[in-house]
Amino acid sequence: MSKSKHLHPDSPLLFGDHRKPMTRRDFISAGLCVGGHAVAGASLFSLFANPNKAHAALSSDIEALRDSCGISTQGAGKIPFISFDLAGGANISGSNVLVGGLGGQLDFLSTAGYSKLGLPGDMAPNIANPATGTSDFINTDLGLAFHSDSAFLRGILEKVSAETAANINGAVIPSRSDNDTGNNPHNPMYAIAAAGANGSLMPLVGSRNTDSGGNSMAPASFIDLSKRPTKIDRPTDVTGLVDVGDLFELLSQKDAVAVMESIQRVSAQKMAKVNSQVTRDDVIKDLVNCGYVKSADLADRFGDPSTLNPLLDVDIVGPGGIFSLAEFDSENEFQKTASVMKLVVNGFSGAGTITMGGFDYHTGERATGELRDLRAGRCMGACLEYAARKNQPLMMYVFSDGSVASNGRIDDSEEGRGKSEWTGDNSSTGASFFLVYNPNGKPQLMGATAEQNAIQQQIGFMRPDASVETASAPSAGNVNLLVETVLLNYMALHGEQGQFSTLVPSQGLGNSTMLDSLTAFQPIITG
Repeated sequence: MSKSKHLHPDSPLLFGDHRKPMTRRDFISAGLCVGGHAVAGASLFSLFANPNKAHAALSSDIEALRDSCGISTQGAGKIPFISFDLAGGANISGSNVLVGGLGGQLDFLSTAGYSKLGLPGDMAPNIANPATGTSDFINTDLGLAFHSDSAFLRGILEKVSAETAANINGAVIPSRSDNDTGNNPHNPMYAIAAAGANGSLMPLVGSRNTDSGGNSMAPASFIDLSKRPTKIDRPTDVTGLVDVGDLFELLSQKDAVAVMESIQRVSAQKMAKVNSQVTRDDVIKDLVNCGYVKSADLADRFGDPSTLNPLLDVDIVGPGGIFSLAEFDSENEFQKTASVMKLVVNGFSGAGTITMGGFDYHTGERATGELRDLRAGRCMGACLEYAARKNQPLMMYVFSDGSVASNGRIDDSEEGRGKSEWTGDNSSTGASFFLVYNPNGKPQLMGATAEQNAIQQQIGFMRPDASVETASAPSAGNVNLLVETVLLNYMALHGEQGQFSTLVPSQGLGNSTMLDSLTAFQPIITG
């Protein structure tokens, strides 16, 4: 019987068998750093990369210049994408998302295997209730099978409505990666941008000021620093993205827009009288002219502070919001999540990474990990529910650098919930997963039969002892190919999986037959 006391969700984790924290990533994984406070802004012109359809009523002559100046007001028509980077080596398989053998999630592992994944024999999913003949420890409310007492699941279900849950489905990817290191190229942001994801303010955002926007690196083959994620981890980072100047202190939004439109017209008329003989001059004139168009467009769209501020969004904070004002004010992770999801779901950014630290939780008891997983689940659920309230699809991806294992000893404390203690790192028990919300109905798995559906929903598999079978899928033992697998599935949601090999000529996933076997869902948007 365990008597260890669990740690607060923000307490640092320091172990005698780990080196002392030396780098920024070490501090994040140990929970010693929960989020930066500096805003990493983009250059003037990079803030306005490739936005989409008109928002409000600019004058017709100014609206006519939008396309020629590369201006629109939403994302690039792609599904919003949010990833959770759980730094430190979180448990994902078994105690949260069920992982099974060759036949899918419910091709059950051995009792010893589930014990290694933190589930005692009387909580294993292969134990049937004699009264019903079915397991009490399997929950498919989100399509993807979770353990019924999964902390991720409990957190998600706290935040999503029943109607939202009915339109969610997901897939799990058993996969090994190194423990406790930011050197795993886990982060898919640049790959998602390569597939066309973009926003009206910036291509990508991330809660860390790194090249990937998160704790883990991005695969070198996808990195495009012209799309480097803008650091966002609090509401003031979001509201600080757009500065429309002092006009709104003197004029109404409507009058300020009219002033900026007039400036553009005067500027264009003066420039039209200049006899330019050099192509470079033409470029300069075009940039200046479009600068005024963009200023008018910005004032039109963002002059109202509630457009960007998560705190002023009634779907996010308040009596009818996803977060109460009290919990939003008291929890930095909720503020971080709200800030990223506000930008991504509304098309201001194409994709975003939310890094949460302190998941190296093999503390000799279970409760610390349960509490941190529960908070992460609430953040995941908030993203899914916000997408539903905005009537937008969403692909949400969850990964971690490494994983943990248990020796089977039980933590019978209230927060330990009678589950097995986490006692050490174990990269062989790793997995990642994604959930897809579709406002038009539950995403449908590939395959014509229930057996085929089950295989498509789990990309790769585990051995009975709960070790990833590295030969089961290209992603199982290669983190770069894990990112390619996520990209393939993102493209497939748009019906674009046939373009995968063209987008990634050096792809390592295999031929078209193999690509089909690695694709979970049928398209949810086309065109």
